[in-house]
Amino acid sequence: MAKKKNITTDFIITAYMDYVLEHGEQPKNVYTFAKENNFEEGKFYAFYTSFQTLEENIFTTFGTNTIALLSKSDEFLLFDARNKLLSFYYTFFEQLTANRSYVVYSLTAEKKPLQSLKLLKGLKQVFQDFIKSLDLKTLDLNQERFEKIQNKAIEESAWIQFLLTLKFWLDDSSPSFDKTDQYIEKSVNASFDLIDNTPLKSLFDFGKFIFKEKFDIKS
Repeated sequence: MAKKKNITTDFIITAYMDYVLEHGEQPKNVYTFAKENNFEEGKFYAFYTSFQTLEENIFTTFGTNTIALLSKSDEFLLFDARNKLLSFYYTFFEQLTANRSYVVYSLTAEKKPLQSLKLLKGLKQVFQDFIKSLDLKTLDLNQERFEKIQNKAIEESAWIQFLLTLKFWLDDSSPSFDKTDQYIEKSVNASFDLIDNTPLKSLFDFGKFIFKEKFDIKS
């Protein structure tokens, strides 16, 4: 009888993603998944309570890995908030692209939008914590209650922008997903110019890009 493996979260994630991509569905249950990968079922529950929490953790891990990679760069630490956010986006979507088959399946295969959003719950917290760390310039309201509302609005609007970018990437059919890179640059620049009260050029540029992509108009 083969010796049972000592497993890690990385092992479980890799085995789960491989199974889903090979079979086009979740494993039937944790018991069969553990048996096929030669570890004890109880080991799974030391990390996750269900396949749902495992799927959530996969997306959360994409976020934490992105921040870990960026934190290793001395250059990143010197960036202003705009370039830090751009770096986050580019690095995050590089990870998604490396795992595109799984991500597309997980977010779109017979799932309703609200079900997909549940998978991003942990990622949302990681992303919004990152937004907080940027210490974005806000209006000086001289009122703690209003400042909290303002900060919350910035975090939520940043998350909506992130979700729109994710949707664009899912639909992107351009080589090397170049259109997504353009989308990221234009949308982030437009949002920061709004904060800086100099929005017109970037908003027009972003709007023109979206109009072209929506209606397939060639420049």
